[in-house]
Amino acid sequence: MVAILGPSGSGKTSLLNVLSQRESLSGGSKTLGELKLNGQVMQKGDFGKMGAFVQQDDILIGVMTPYELFEFAYKIRSGKEGTEVHERVEKVLDKLGLQLCKNTRIGGWLERGISGGERRRASIGYEIITNPALLLLDEPTSGLDASTALRIIKILKQEATRGVSILATIHQPSSSILFCFDRVILLSEGYTIYNGPP
Repeated sequence: MVAILGPSGSGKTSLLNVLSQRESLSGGSKTLGELKLNGQVMQKGDFGKMGAFVQQDDILIGVMTPYELFEFAYKIRSGKEGTEVHERVEKVLDKLGLQLCKNTRIGGWLERGISGGERRRASIGYEIITNPALLLLDEPTSGLDASTALRIIKILKQEATRGVSILATIHQPSSSILFCFDRVILLSEGYTIYNGPP
């Protein structure tokens, strides 16, 4: 599990956009060279076949419940139906601690729904529902209280021990969060100034 740290404007999100083949989201940027994964040059669209990206600002559908959201994501991405879908959804709800709110609407500006921490976990669940090999997260703890932020990082650590490669940008992590990571990359003005253990 790798944490990408640095001040605002240091290139953390731009790096994730390049790695996830979404460089168009970093306006005016150009990439030179090749992007390789496990020694193989990545072709356009390769990231979506094996990776997932949890954005800083969630794009959840407010009228859906976490159960409905995960069910929709799994069906659309896997093409599967029936009990296999139900079992997978329940497993992810359990893993993320969302069983108590699984039938509560996500909500939004006009309608109150699940809490901020539950929303963040639902965003992660939406992406891990299909067991990606690589998970990129942009500021997964942003705007959360210390205990909720640590809970989310511990959930990610469990995914990492299961074999998922995880890269997450983190802004002002507590020491307990920082030491959950195996490696830290510190950026400044687009340059790597540290790459090693926390």
